[in-house]
Amino acid sequence: MEALKSCYDPEIPINVIDLGLVYGIEVKEDRVRIRMTLTTPGCPMGDLIAEDVKRKVEAIEGVKEVEVELVWDPPWTPDRISEDTMKRITK
Repeated sequence: MEALKSCYDPEIPINVIDLGLVYGIEVKEDRVRIRMTLTTPGCPMGDLIAEDVKRKVEAIEGVKEVEVELVWDPPWTPDRISEDTMKRITK
């Protein structure tokens, strides 16, 4: 989770965790599978964001393989933004 908090959508200054883009993380031994979405299916930065997530999790000691699966169901909405982040951006 901490590594993912350093991954940002370049168009939005909020990390992928607080933005609510990560739907699930599965860890099995030295393999990590991340299910995540983007703010829109046609996001031009989607590949860049997924690659950043993969690279940063691969950098964690003991992790040998990372799979990032982009999913569209359920679709992302601003309701997924963390409560603390929403308070900060609406001040």
